[in-house]
Amino acid sequence: MSETVERAEASPRGEVLLTHRQILTILSGLLLGMFLAALDQTIVSSAMKTIADELQGQTLQAWATTAYLITATITTPLYGKLSDIYGRKPMYLSAITLFLIGSLLSGIATSMYELAAFRAVQGLGAGGLMSLGMAILADITSPRERSKYSAYFMAVFGVSSVAGPVVGGLFAGLDTFAGVTGWRWVFLINVPIALIALVVVAKVLNVPHKRVDHRIDFWGAALLSVGLVPLLIVAEQGREWGWASGTSIAMYALGVLGVIGFVFNEKRMGDEALLPLRLFRSGTFSLGNTINFVMGIGMFGGMVSLPLYLQIVKGASATEAGLMLLPLTFGIMSAAGISGQITSKTGRYKVFPIIGFALMAVALFAFSTIGTDTSNAFTLSLMFVMGAGLGLCMQTLLLAIQNDAEPRDMGVATSSATFFRQIGGTVGTAVFLSILFSSVGDKIGNALTTAFGNPDFQAALARPENAQFAQGLQSGAGVDLNNTEFLKTLDPVLARPFLDGFSGAIDTVFLVGGIVVLIGFVLVWFIKETPLSMRSGLERMNDENEAKEAVPPLPIH
Repeated sequence: MSETVERAEASPRGEVLLTHRQILTILSGLLLGMFLAALDQTIVSSAMKTIADELQGQTLQAWATTAYLITATITTPLYGKLSDIYGRKPMYLSAITLFLIGSLLSGIATSMYELAAFRAVQGLGAGGLMSLGMAILADITSPRERSKYSAYFMAVFGVSSVAGPVVGGLFAGLDTFAGVTGWRWVFLINVPIALIALVVVAKVLNVPHKRVDHRIDFWGAALLSVGLVPLLIVAEQGREWGWASGTSIAMYALGVLGVIGFVFNEKRMGDEALLPLRLFRSGTFSLGNTINFVMGIGMFGGMVSLPLYLQIVKGASATEAGLMLLPLTFGIMSAAGISGQITSKTGRYKVFPIIGFALMAVALFAFSTIGTDTSNAFTLSLMFVMGAGLGLCMQTLLLAIQNDAEPRDMGVATSSATFFRQIGGTVGTAVFLSILFSSVGDKIGNALTTAFGNPDFQAALARPENAQFAQGLQSGAGVDLNNTEFLKTLDPVLARPFLDGFSGAIDTVFLVGGIVVLIGFVLVWFIKETPLSMRSGLERMNDENEAKEAVPPLPIH
């Protein structure tokens, strides 16, 4: 494939046209990157409780998730811009390398803070894996036929999403594997896959590129970091600092100043900006990315809360929780595949995100009613509905944005969709975990107050084997929620108030998520359905270049 361009057929207009076989060869490299990114999203979720317990940081787990999302979010538009300047291949190889290094470091972390730092390195690579893969696909296929090739992406996404929770749960459930603590393989498994991806991408990913001489907007990236990081930190730490404390207010002020500085810098940089403001003049771009932001909040809110519910409230092991998440991933895979095929045949796509947001809202509101005694069958069916909603929205919104973008902006436009979805996901993760852990104490306290009036609870407290726990409750010392393993060995009668408390707090998270997704459902009705182009990004770029080079005829008087 190193001679893809030379062996491709040339059209009468001098365009480089890739054959179906050549497109599939390029896709083999892209799909490995997609596999890395998708696997990491799901393999960690089912293992995070075990990891947090092992590292004595259950209430700090938001740092490990948020750090990854922050760096992935900030670097996503930078990858898009740099790939427009230097080409997709070198940036894609850089993304895989950074992801590999971050995975290796995460696998040797000794504390939750170390893990958060190393996950941040991993996020530096993850920012380019998903967005650049979709940008390259947009370069070599037309929006109309892209739906057909997107099926390959969704197949890999489905396989990795199905394998991720199971493998993550399996490793988390092992004491050791090959002489290494089991949960560490959640990150170390990425290393051999990333090495294979590096070799394959270096060999097969060769697409035409014409360098665009632009300055790199490093100031934009720095100001975006200044704006985003403080706001996310206060979202995670606000419950401890106090939402109106001096530290929180300082973080608010710093974040707002960073965002304002970013906007002014982007205006000054013009077309060389990290995220050119002229793109927001397009209704499809601005509204589409607003909807992506809302979807990210709802999506990550559900994905973060579900494993906690299954493991803490329902008592599932990490492996069992991974298997129980399968309906969610099956829903994503099947809905995305069906909608992609219909879009390829009909060219229509607006109806899918409308239905998708409706399904997500229904699922989240229904999730807000589940409790300690809710049947697993009901919960699993809701997971499938939630996944189907996501599958109908994710690729369709990206397709709409790409179809509306100019060829020269394809990298930035594609990365922007991932960027705003990741911002939503980062905000959703930080805020929802904050809501969970700031409310769980009160929920448990209320449940314990009610339980003390129950004769069965009093009888359980009086048993000799529960004396230490009873003494802790009576002295006011309570229990450490940084490690919830005690619930597995605690008398079921005494554990019940804690399970009810966690369930009630998680219900609050789902309710807020449902309200957010309902806003997205209203917004998606206003997106304009533009006919899908039949020309690839490379062909459209050639069209633009020929139009610029053509000399207009002299007017005849």
